Amino acid sequence: MLTIYGNKSRFCDGISRRNFLKVGALGLGGLALPQLLDAESQMGIRRSHKAVIMIFLPGGPSHQDIFDLKTDAPKEIRGDFKPIRTKVPGIQICEHLPRLAGMMDKLVLIRSMVGALDDHNAFQCLTGRTARNQPPGGWPCLGSVLSKLYGAVDKDIPPFVGLAPQMGHMEWADNGLPGFLGVGHAPFQPNKGGGKEDMVLNGITLDRLSDRKMLLASFDRFRRNIDTSGMMEGMDAFNQQAFGILTSSRLLDALDVQKEDAKVRERYGQGDAKNRDDGGPKLMEHFLIARRLVEAGARCVTLAFSRWDHHGDNFGALRQDLPLLDQGVSALIEDLHQRGLDKDVSVVMWGEFGRTPTVNKDAGRDHWPRVSCAMLAGGGIKTGQVIGATDRLGGEAVLRPVAFGEVFATLYHNLGIDVNKVTVSDLSGRPQYLVENAAQPLRELV
Repeated sequence: MLTIYGNKSRFCDGISRRNFLKVGALGLGGLALPQLLDAESQMGIRRSHKAVIMIFLPGGPSHQDIFDLKTDAPKEIRGDFKPIRTKVPGIQICEHLPRLAGMMDKLVLIRSMVGALDDHNAFQCLTGRTARNQPPGGWPCLGSVLSKLYGAVDKDIPPFVGLAPQMGHMEWADNGLPGFLGVGHAPFQPNKGGGKEDMVLNGITLDRLSDRKMLLASFDRFRRNIDTSGMMEGMDAFNQQAFGILTSSRLLDALDVQKEDAKVRERYGQGDAKNRDDGGPKLMEHFLIARRLVEAGARCVTLAFSRWDHHGDNFGALRQDLPLLDQGVSALIEDLHQRGLDKDVSVVMWGEFGRTPTVNKDAGRDHWPRVSCAMLAGGGIKTGQVIGATDRLGGEAVLRPVAFGEVFATLYHNLGIDVNKVTVSDLSGRPQYLVENAAQPLRELV
């Protein structure tokens, strides 16, 4: 059993969370892929390598201080920041995002996301749905759907990888993601707690197995034990492929940024790995690891950056976090383009809701689910544009409100999946469409 532990984290709701994921039984490789591999082999399926990188900003980022500044509003509304021009005439964003401003022709801003709930939960950003009225087992998230529909590109790389150490994605276990598709399509989470040193392999931590030879020797001993019992002989080729995901060095190689060119690592930068109540981890290397994983074969990689629940000192916190976010995301987008991955890899960045138009007495902004923002890139969409608009105070969507399901329909479209035709079966065998309310891809982008 592979158990990956996380530390505690806390949002404004006062709930302290500690998460862990047990990735199956090692006898089956932990990811339940044999049936998929067998079926795809028999059907002769050729798998294209489309992928999604999802950047979650846990806590709810302040949309009117990042992508939707209101310069004509009263000071208690517009806040402390000034907008700057971008590479696309007529589009302005926050002054603390100069690198993203310089590549606005490669981005899409959505300023009118609607339908969020006042709930610190990544569920809606991961599934495109609310947690209400779920079928038995719960709705699956996008990465789990891709794992189910497409399986693995490479037998040694899990199709769905979650990099979030603590915040944002701890709801995976709590909410049953991957839902009714089952634990076999759960995200592989290699670094809960901040790094691979917190991974536990059969009771042995990776800091004691940092030497690659020792790690491989540990797996060899496990294989020999299986052989002694006769279990290995009973495994067919597909079970051995599934087992290989957890025993191959290819996944560890993809996770190891030290194998990347020093100039590339420098461009992504370094952040703060500490996990405090006043701010989550700022793991800059996760942007780079996400690129390395999709390049290696992952279909969906999710990560969470910092903590954005700024009920107090909103502008002080943003002055620290926005330059880091600017560097990491811009490096990722630039890297994807330079490597020719921009047509196949979609990037989405968002949080669970927006923040109040009015700055409170503590120089913060409170929860505001009525409207929020998102950023898209890659996937072959039409970039260099803004979708939607809010009113003068940034509190209501007044032009082209966008539902979460529409963004998901767009991502599925980028992945070559027709949301009007493709379904997955729930626990009762009933086919379920991938998005709710017959949502369609954003017509402005496809």
